[in-house]
Order: sequence, then C-alpha cells, then structure tokens
Amino acid sequence: MTVVLLISGSTRSASTNSAALRTVQALAADGVDARWFDGLAALPAFNPDDDGTGHPSVLALREQLSQADAVLFCTPEYAGTLPGSLKNLLDWTVGNADLYEKPTAWINVAAAGRGEGAAATLALVLGYVGADMVPDECARLPVGRDEVGPDGLVATAEFRSGAAEALNRLVTRATA
Repeated sequence: MTVVLLISGSTRSASTNSAALRTVQALAADGVDARWFDGLAALPAFNPDDDGTGHPSVLALREQLSQADAVLFCTPEYAGTLPGSLKNLLDWTVGNADLYEKPTAWINVAAAGRGEGAAATLALVLGYVGADMVPDECARLPVGRDEVGPDGLVATAEFRSGAAEALNRLVTRATA
C-alpha cells in the first residue's frame, strides 16, 4: 500500500484547493491510501525555540509525514505567494527533515495567469527542505468554484483525468 498525504494550503471550508484534493482522494486507485491532513489551522506559529517540545498538532503532522510515502499539495496564492498557514507548516518540517527525499508534487487549480507565485514559492521551499520533487510532473488543472459539486468534489472529467494522472505519476515515483 502506497500512502500519499494530501495537504491543502487553504483553511477555507469551501476551498477549490481542498475540493481538488478530496477529488484526488476519491479517485485513488487500489493500492493507494490517499490520506487527508486536516491539521493546518491547528499548527502553532513556528518558533525554533519550540521545535521538539511536543506540541500535539506538530507531533500529528510529523507522524503523518513519517507514514507517508509521498505528499501531494494544492494551495491557493495569497499576495503573490503561499498562504502563511502553509508556509508555517513547511517551516515545521525543516528541523526534522520531514520532507527530505520524500516524493512530493502539487496541483495548481488557479485560473490562467494566477497561482504562479504560489507554485514558484512552493518549489523553492520544497527544494530547500530537500523534497524529491519534479516541477514538470506537477499539474496545472484550473478549477472554477462552479465546477465543485454539492458533494464537495470537482465534477469535470478534464480535472478528474488530470488529477488521477498526477497522482499516478507521484505514486510511480514513490514506489520506484
């Protein structure tokens, strides 16, 4: 069983980024355990003095990352870069090398002409922490709010096939 941890960079309940990852979770093939990380909003602000002190939400993040064979992100762009809450999560991974050499990718669901700042910053930070990422394998699959069904999943066939392909590429890298 290949475990892929799904991390949305949004804390908004009706986020298209979260809907995208929930759709990925629903599309996961047999042999893939796509697990949702739901602790983003609970993480305290990163403070190097507190690293290793055992805050429950940080311990939960690290436990889930240690169990994951790969990580798939989907994040909005705020003020031209990553949301502070996602950058905070990434800061918590530096000291323990939680993402070091871990296969990692992202799906960008922003409309054309948007989201490039978040993707570039995510690539920069993931490179800094030594994650195994291949930016060319990351998917750009725009999703409009009207494309999310009442079940909270993205309904378009184009997104679903692209998301399944992105997940399969990540799983292939994780199992290689």
